[in-house]
Amino acid sequence: MSKEVQSTGLAEAARDHLVAELARLRQRRDRLEIEVKNDRGMIGDHGDAAEAIQRANELAVLGDRISELDRRLKAGPVRDTGSETLPGGTEVILRFADGEVVTMHVISIIEENPVGHEAETLTAHSPLGQALAGCKPGDTVTYSTPRGPSQVELIALKLPS
Repeated sequence: MSKEVQSTGLAEAARDHLVAELARLRQRRDRLEIEVKNDRGMIGDHGDAAEAIQRANELAVLGDRISELDRRLKAGPVRDTGSETLPGGTEVILRFADGEVVTMHVISIIEENPVGHEAETLTAHSPLGQALAGCKPGDTVTYSTPRGPSQVELIALKLPS
């Protein structure tokens, strides 16, 4: 049986960020469409032609990004695939095999990742995020990496309020 994962404040903030970005991109696309239409039939030098080509290329890139954001927003909330996951906003303190202790924050979608803090976050559906689900402090968790299995000790876990 599939159940819907409750949205957290972080998920709502990420959604709001996507909606705002989508609005900005659509405004830019509308301005560029006018410029590209005005470029048609214009006679100018090679520099003018290069600028017109650049605007047309940017318009195509904007269209692709708008389509991607529309798809993400229309997909709705993340669906649980039957496996337990940590909710977004959970804070975990982990000790890695090399002895390094790191505090990490669980996010639901990559857009929630604060710029500059990528190393301090993990997604709930990543191999480490899934391995930590259902664990308690003191547990040693094995998870898969591209280089093979790795282990981490869960020192502390703080669920969002």
